[in-house]
Amino acid sequence: MSLGVSDGILNALVLATAAILHSAAQITVSLALRVGCVAFVSAVVTIFIAEYADLRSRLSRAAHQLSLSGRGQLAATNLGRRVRSEAIEAGLVASLSSFAGAALPLLIAGLLPAASWAGLVVALILLGVLGAALATSVQGSRRRWTAGLILAGAVVAAIGSQLNIT
Repeated sequence: MSLGVSDGILNALVLATAAILHSAAQITVSLALRVGCVAFVSAVVTIFIAEYADLRSRLSRAAHQLSLSGRGQLAATNLGRRVRSEAIEAGLVASLSSFAGAALPLLIAGLLPAASWAGLVVALILLGVLGAALATSVQGSRRRWTAGLILAGAVVAAIGSQLNIT
């Protein structure tokens, strides 16, 4: 889920920062939903492929360790179907998280047209909260994780501003 949320927020920052900071056009609900859809589609495909390849390679290693001679023997069993189901589930969770991470800051920017920059602030705050949560999860430094993700978000926003995708 953390991958999906961070991916969505970073997608929103790179795709919409220029529109928020430089454009006379306002951020709309439609734009927020379209950027969310971009994040959803890219996450579902990317995460499914990564997760499926990882799980299948684990099956392959297990088959090798068990000295199974036939190629894909474990993949043809119930384990193979379970791997596919887990990869689909991971892709869906990540893509829904990515959609939410991308759409939320832009929806806020759209709802506050006089202060659309608030969407950028919300995106950076969300990255900071995610950093703190991840730090707790991995028993790391909350300050470093929080600062690191906020800094990464600011760098991506600066790149998005320079790319000027409007």
